[in-house]
Amino acid sequence: MLPHHSPSRSLTAAALVACALVARPAQAQQVDYTRADRMLEWNTSLLITGDEVRPEWYKDGMRFWYRNKIKGGAEFVTVDPVKNTRALLFDNARLAAAMTSVADTAFDPMRLPFTTFKFADDGANERRIEFNAIKKRFQCDIVVYSCTVGDTLKSDVPYVLSPDKKWEAFVHNWNVYVRPRGGGDSTQLTTDGVEDYSYGITAPRPGQLLHPAPQRPNIKWSPDSKRLLVSRQDERKVLRLYYISATPQRPKVYSQPYALPGDSIIPLPEAYVIDVASKSVTKVNVPVRPLNLFIGGSARDSAWADDSRHFYLSYYTRANKADGLLEGDATTGATTTLVHEESKTYIEMGNPVDRIGWHVTKDGQVFWWSERDGWGHIYRIGHDGKVINQVTSGPWQVGTIQYVDESLKQVYFTARGREPNDLIYYAKLYRVNYDGSGLTLLTPEPGNHVIEWSPSGKYFVDQYSRIETPPVTVLRAVPDGHIVRPLEKADVSALVAEGWKPAQVFSAKARDGVTDLYGVIYLPPDLDTTKKYPIVTNVYPGPQVGSVGAWTFKNGGEPFSMAQLGFVVIQLDAMGTPLRSKAFHDNYYGNFWDNGVPDQVAVIKELGARYPFIDMTRIGIWGHSGGGFTSTDAMLRYPDFFKVAVSSSGNHDNRTYNIYWAEKYQGLLKKDSTGHGDNYTWSANKTHVASLKGHLFLMNGDFDDNVNPANTVQMVDALIKANKNFDYLVLPDRQHGLNEPYVIRKRWDYFVRYLLHKEPPEDFEIVRPASFGNAANHGPADPNDPNSLNDLEP
Repeated sequence: MLPHHSPSRSLTAAALVACALVARPAQAQQVDYTRADRMLEWNTSLLITGDEVRPEWYKDGMRFWYRNKIKGGAEFVTVDPVKNTRALLFDNARLAAAMTSVADTAFDPMRLPFTTFKFADDGANERRIEFNAIKKRFQCDIVVYSCTVGDTLKSDVPYVLSPDKKWEAFVHNWNVYVRPRGGGDSTQLTTDGVEDYSYGITAPRPGQLLHPAPQRPNIKWSPDSKRLLVSRQDERKVLRLYYISATPQRPKVYSQPYALPGDSIIPLPEAYVIDVASKSVTKVNVPVRPLNLFIGGSARDSAWADDSRHFYLSYYTRANKADGLLEGDATTGATTTLVHEESKTYIEMGNPVDRIGWHVTKDGQVFWWSERDGWGHIYRIGHDGKVINQVTSGPWQVGTIQYVDESLKQVYFTARGREPNDLIYYAKLYRVNYDGSGLTLLTPEPGNHVIEWSPSGKYFVDQYSRIETPPVTVLRAVPDGHIVRPLEKADVSALVAEGWKPAQVFSAKARDGVTDLYGVIYLPPDLDTTKKYPIVTNVYPGPQVGSVGAWTFKNGGEPFSMAQLGFVVIQLDAMGTPLRSKAFHDNYYGNFWDNGVPDQVAVIKELGARYPFIDMTRIGIWGHSGGGFTSTDAMLRYPDFFKVAVSSSGNHDNRTYNIYWAEKYQGLLKKDSTGHGDNYTWSANKTHVASLKGHLFLMNGDFDDNVNPANTVQMVDALIKANKNFDYLVLPDRQHGLNEPYVIRKRWDYFVRYLLHKEPPEDFEIVRPASFGNAANHGPADPNDPNSLNDLEP
């Protein structure tokens, strides 16, 4: 607990372009970065065991296996819920020896070079596993421990396997093909696909323009394996944004179609039904002009009805003013509107943090997530589009539909904010009858519950944790959620031995003095309450997610590192973020420049009054992307409050950001009465550069194909014209993320120098472990890695 807390608020490389050089403090005390480095997530995650359980289900839909982190590496575990058994799937040492015997490489049994595999014969042969490693394809018998190995070519053509396992559908040169699963000639099904108007794939997605990666096609097979439902998007006439890679001797220009607010020509999504036997292609008739079209809902197999004739599409219109659900006829392409609803602000068809929230039963009833009463709830809607009944209600928020038991007429779903004795952001699992009766909590343990449902519908894996409490993973069964068996309990003892201390949840009042807000605070591990510490807020405004991000266990990351350097650090989910009421989420709709910053100010003031060790004369802020926009905004809006900001990859003027996000939350672009401005002008940071006083550090990658570099360059131009001092870092050939050691170190240097008033170590090097995020030690396989499988089931 924090000392002196109020009971009512319990805490349950790149080139630096310096536009102004500021002299360093004379004989300043130097700060040690070693402890901060150890608290970065890529280091802390390697010190935790038992915290990652991602079930992979066998063909029977009930048994599953998972990779479990243990001290020194990982093991593979298999679980049989019916027999209630847990066992090792194979002997790591024997498998490593078998692999070593057929490959010119020695393998460490504790660090096998894969995280996933598939059973042979499309899952039917459970004694043989197949996986990629060291750019080769291995097939290993895990009973007698023998392996064969062959060369593995990096797949340029990801495919979608048919339900009967006989066909693979893929996209080549913008057209759809199928080929026999066992090998043979491919059959071309479409002929009119062209660049920027391809079947099944889109123009390069953010992060793939400089380094293209094959896309898994958006294709859904009908249950009888006779038809394909395929997306298509026309981007041929959409205006383009341009990028220059200046690192080659001859710089190279790239471009992508990219629609901006106010554009009259935007991408037009379409859907087609393809009959495999006849090669007939039928365009789906969509009765509205969609901004987005989605194939399928909350369940994996929800794209098609069981009859293989009817299918389901959901949509948003431009600026998310309306959404709806269509039922299509595969023989004609005609559609029937099952649901259509509109909003004066923007509409969601599911909680933005969770999956799309709709499900259609076999008898044609629709369970639909909607905020029509001010909270996210489930509605039961008949095939005629009329509401039969509201299934859930009250001042709390449904997350997503997990499973619908059509025989017992019950719906299983996650929700937040219903239980009075737990934090409103922690998700729980519930069951309710179709008519709204019998609402039952199935996961009562305090904390946030992450659910993975079995294909059989009979079991689910539940991992629960709190911000300060490591995860516990259990196997549960329907209908009552009883625990069949514990699976894993995370061990953080090695992390604690490194000096780690948990973050803590706090509450404080919003700008209105009434609304309770919640956040996470990180304290210096050697906190001395008789001293003064600067406070820094790590911000992300949403509206699609808040600063805290996932309300689950926090094991490490930059907030922990900053605390090690001697800062009090907070992350606050301000008004305008999701997971609460519609009104709370809508708070700054149409006024991007709000960004939740007034709440940041109000809460920091309250914390400063509550905890005397917080120095209210030294306040900083940092953020990335939307947080880069917000942190710069804060410096301009409250120039006497915030003294230092580090802002990376910010969308500083949303007229130069994509329509899907900008128009949703700011509205359609409209010129003002003068004809010289519009409703986006006031929310652009460059409009307010004259008010800058403190130390502002801007960063961006020059190849950011998500938030175009023009956002930051325009800001830099305005600051120069206003004769303002600031600092600017351009990272060549970097895209949007910027989560790299050099950037992190530069951010630390800036806050240490200008907020701690101390001297950073000279050229300290943060080294990202080679093991982080690869198959050998940590994290899921990269789908674009040649050592990962691309032909697993969707």
